[in-house]
Amino acid sequence: MQQARRPERKALGTETLFDVLGCILYGAGVYNFAYAAHFAPGGVSGLSVLLHVLTRGSAVFPEGIPIGLAMILINVPIVLVCFRALGAPFFLRSAKTILISALFVDHLMPRLWLYQGSQMLAALFGGLLAGAGLALIYLHDSSTGGTDFIILAIRKKHPHLSIGMISLAVDGIVILLGGIVFGTVDAALYGLVMTAAYSLMIDKILLGSDSRKLMTIVSEQGERISGRINAEISRGVTVICGRGAYTGGEKEILLCACSRAEVYRIKRLVFALDPGAFVMVSSIDAAFGEGFNENRGI
Repeated sequence: MQQARRPERKALGTETLFDVLGCILYGAGVYNFAYAAHFAPGGVSGLSVLLHVLTRGSAVFPEGIPIGLAMILINVPIVLVCFRALGAPFFLRSAKTILISALFVDHLMPRLWLYQGSQMLAALFGGLLAGAGLALIYLHDSSTGGTDFIILAIRKKHPHLSIGMISLAVDGIVILLGGIVFGTVDAALYGLVMTAAYSLMIDKILLGSDSRKLMTIVSEQGERISGRINAEISRGVTVICGRGAYTGGEKEILLCACSRAEVYRIKRLVFALDPGAFVMVSSIDAAFGEGFNENRGI
């Protein structure tokens, strides 16, 4: 029984570690760059920044409602709407991430250095940090809630859509509100730049983590080559029968999806078995299935 629990504890520990790292990067992007530079990114984080600014001087929150607390409060109605679409396990993971993120934004980030330089640099680097943090969180099947719930609920129904592009569309309204609250067009433009930066960063990391190479091998030694690839590198190979248009000879076409690190090993193995083989290597954005990322959902 204890042995069965160890993998679960290890998985939970790894998940929590990535939550912490992701929330630190995300919180730094939002608080230490965007908020410090007086503009708001998209999403619930941006709404929370705006709510903090709007409640300054109020009786309840003279210094403005804490941004992390605002993130939790805004998340409540969104969670209730999206709960069924995303399911209980995802909700529970996300609830943990939301709490960690809120605590870091309110209690850790104010103690760190605040960027006081160019707003454009704040937008770019804040976006890169926030995007990297969100990507780490997404990679472990969690989210920071808010519009993330809406975005991922949409993507669950339309998996062909890019998370980054859905995010950019959903966040547009918040960015426009940022320009109104801060009273400048620049605030909206910098919010747009930051949101675009983190959307691109998310897509780059998420697709990059699944990106693979597709090796197309044309050889008369297809059976030997596929057997050695399977035995020595543990990669599956699909064999297609073909015929050379010029020679008219029978050929075997091998398709093998592999990691970048495995390309050289497979190429060396192929030419050792058949010096006359023809090898093509192409990039693929993602590979799903046995031996690769088996998460075919969101």
